[in-house]
Amino acid sequence: MTRPVLSTYRLQMRGDCCTFDDAVNLLDYLDELGVSHVYLSPILTAADGSTHGYDVTDPTTVSAALGGPDGLRRLSEAAHKRNIGLIVDIVPNHVGVADAQQNRWWWDLLTHGRESAYCSFFDIDWNLDNGRIVLPILGSDDDVADLAVDGDVLRLGDLTLPIAPGTGSGTGEQVHDRQHYRLIGWRHGVCGYRRFFSITSLAALRQEDRAVFDATHVEVKRWFDEGLVDGLRIDHPDGLTDPAGYLTWLRDLVGPSAWIVAEKILATDEALDPALPIAGTTGYDALREIGGLLVDPSGAPALTELCADLDPGSEQQLKTTAVTNTLRSELNRLCRLISGKTADDDPALAQAIATLVGRIGVYRSDYPALSAVLPVALAETGSAAPELAESLTAIAVELSTSAEASARFNQLCGAATAKAIEDCLFYRDARLVSLNEVGGEPERFGVTAAEFHQRAATRAAMWPTAMTTLTTHDTKRGEDVRARIGVLSQVPTLWSELIDQWTALAPPPDAATALFLWQNMFGVWPADGKVTTELRDRLHSYAEKAMREAATETSWHDPDSAFEDEIHRWLDSVLDGPVAAGLTELVAQLDEHARSDSLAQKLIQLTAPGIPDVYQGTELAEDSLVDPDNRRPVDYAARRIALQEFTDPKIRVTSAVLRLRRERPDIFRSAGYTPLRAAGTAAPHLVSYQRGADVVVAVSRWTVGLAETGWGDTGLTLPDGDWLDRLSGQRWTGTVLAADLFANLPVALLEREP
Repeated sequence: MTRPVLSTYRLQMRGDCCTFDDAVNLLDYLDELGVSHVYLSPILTAADGSTHGYDVTDPTTVSAALGGPDGLRRLSEAAHKRNIGLIVDIVPNHVGVADAQQNRWWWDLLTHGRESAYCSFFDIDWNLDNGRIVLPILGSDDDVADLAVDGDVLRLGDLTLPIAPGTGSGTGEQVHDRQHYRLIGWRHGVCGYRRFFSITSLAALRQEDRAVFDATHVEVKRWFDEGLVDGLRIDHPDGLTDPAGYLTWLRDLVGPSAWIVAEKILATDEALDPALPIAGTTGYDALREIGGLLVDPSGAPALTELCADLDPGSEQQLKTTAVTNTLRSELNRLCRLISGKTADDDPALAQAIATLVGRIGVYRSDYPALSAVLPVALAETGSAAPELAESLTAIAVELSTSAEASARFNQLCGAATAKAIEDCLFYRDARLVSLNEVGGEPERFGVTAAEFHQRAATRAAMWPTAMTTLTTHDTKRGEDVRARIGVLSQVPTLWSELIDQWTALAPPPDAATALFLWQNMFGVWPADGKVTTELRDRLHSYAEKAMREAATETSWHDPDSAFEDEIHRWLDSVLDGPVAAGLTELVAQLDEHARSDSLAQKLIQLTAPGIPDVYQGTELAEDSLVDPDNRRPVDYAARRIALQEFTDPKIRVTSAVLRLRRERPDIFRSAGYTPLRAAGTAAPHLVSYQRGADVVVAVSRWTVGLAETGWGDTGLTLPDGDWLDRLSGQRWTGTVLAADLFANLPVALLEREP
């Protein structure tokens, strides 16, 4: 039975708190909330103790920690009894190899080398070390001397590696020298296999090989053959050698009716290739548009001036640096493919590749719809650096004639974008950090109503069942935290004045780090001003991650403990000193407006074109930061009570729309999108649109200034008919004054009455 996907509710599956049986026990609540499909994070066997599931160690089995195949069947059957379907997140690009013993394919490869039955499964650089697999997993090269033979394995602390048959005699170092792998220090920046970005513990799979695809999807195929699952979310397809080819095979495997969305991160001027056999993306593009609509563009000058003395670096510079340093191993492999030389032996070629990647504004440019991206980047690079002309020509020739070179170049582009922008720039740019989100472009200060309406209309026409989202397991901040920070765009002068005051009261050791952390602290600051031990610990953990990702004064590879200790002491001085009272006062002043924006973006996400995902727990306001903070267990007892009482505005909005989507599926899956224009002095503060013939949505925005001026004569003329607000119970017809429409809530969900 095919269950049309109307909405999804994301669960972060964890063996310690969210197993299949735990999910079964939530079905009654999710059914009452109005959810059509439960959306599970990866459920295949992952590394022991994994709290996210993206480090899959056996793609052929369902995780025993979650309940195994029987647990999945129990969940599927229980869900189907309520006419709720299942969507599952799968990870085709890589597997976890941190502990080789847990991954039998990887263990066999290390044991037998090129004779392994799984040799073709992994993208190994066999030319790097005379046929040995280089594993950069030691603290230093000298650690090889401390290897010990223990039966048929080599051990070093917690590290355990196989010994090839017949090679186990002698000292640990002597035995190591006979293996199909060679251990080296991780600081060399050399790796003998393709990784997920720069993460050595995640080894890439060669899904372009049909045998590998079939072997890694045998369990996925079973789900659809047995009717257990209705759709899939595909993690990072751009990391594959041939994303389009992979998605074509997958569509053939699961059938034409399965709902497939892909984690494709689009640039603002990039369109998803319409030839891809999927429903669309996982919604980071919609996240940017919805959140940006609530950012007040008038705040840009003052917030920009506040950061005027800081230079986070340009995207181009940071991507070039990422290729040259963090992704040096991948750069070397591409250089050898093009010229037969390493980056050190052919520095001009290495510089040309890194500079060219810096000018590629998308994750990868080898989709047919993006055929103009690479030649434009080549032209711009050649014009800016004519001394690289010869190397650029060599690159262009190789990319045109070698499928392998083209794939490796595009994989390098995606990794460079992720490491330079999402994992670096987004932790440096402190102008308005709510803009620093996956799929976002912080230099664009918000989204105009014109842009929003145009993009929504396009999505309705081309990708009506793509996923939309506000919070995911990968967002840098949860939706409510972003909404509160976004309000600072409405009070930029006040914020600048407060930063000056707070800096005098609690002088930070580094201005750039402080400017970034101030906004994040404001985003999660409790309304009552009581900083619990839990919140203090969460803020310190976040500060450490933010500092190291920014990589200006400290980093993951070279942590500067003295600098970090200074920041931690400063953070405590803020939490315990006079600045805390100022933060509490500011939250009291702006929290009403933050909640208004939170409701506005929630209502838009749930009603605009696309299939909305509700990330676990976000039906109520929550204060999550970046992972692992956003993967904490959810208090469902509190949410059950809130749903019964139905007084909390956010859960009212969420449930009202989800139930309406279930009642009127055609409106939200296939009906059109029509912008509606308000009239009056405060018209820019009202955004409205119509879905199909029978639903009108209206939200207020930029409410700080609105609180001072009022709505005045501003009104919205409704389409013909009588309209019921599903949120307030009010009925309207004709032209409605905004002051009346939003008298109860700052948002309205109108349904035409029969």
